[in-house]
Amino acid sequence: MNIPNRITVSRILLIPLFLIMMLVPFDWGDMHLLGADLPVTHFVGALIFIIASCTDWVDGHYARKYNLVTNMGKFLDPLADKLLVSAALIVLVELPDVYAPSWIVIIIISREFAVTGLRLLLAGEGEVVAANMLGKIKTWTQIIAISSLLLHNILFEMISFRFDILSLWVAMIFTIWSGWDYFAKNSHVLKNSK
Repeated sequence: MNIPNRITVSRILLIPLFLIMMLVPFDWGDMHLLGADLPVTHFVGALIFIIASCTDWVDGHYARKYNLVTNMGKFLDPLADKLLVSAALIVLVELPDVYAPSWIVIIIISREFAVTGLRLLLAGEGEVVAANMLGKIKTWTQIIAISSLLLHNILFEMISFRFDILSLWVAMIFTIWSGWDYFAKNSHVLKNSK
């Protein structure tokens, strides 16, 4: 396994640590930071999520720079993104003081499952499709939205602007758009599969 793929696997391995931080009722108190009031565990969980998310850029950059792009990496990288984003969104639905409606989370996760299913059909036909630019934008809008929600709208609370809610809506729009685009470009597999 090459270094970019190991970095991708590290993103997957950070998910349980993130979940423990967010779901185990540690009593570390609350903090006031840059206009936001949030539990210390949410701050630490958000940092773990952000670090895990940044590995997405690191593994891709490293793979392209050193010509280490592999079919395994093309499969693992989006899978790691989907696992991380899905875990975080499900956690957000459970948090009482965070705006993350279950219907938005269901739309986002449903798109991820649908695209993963299509990827499996494509793989069965011998095609491995790397993420396109729209898919990358979708992933980063999701990461920004989730980070903003985990950090209780940090910075923007000072000016009473709900950036966290706006970013979640933007993420949902890009999620739908990129899913539609992915299916439109790969519809030949659905037509030919029996």
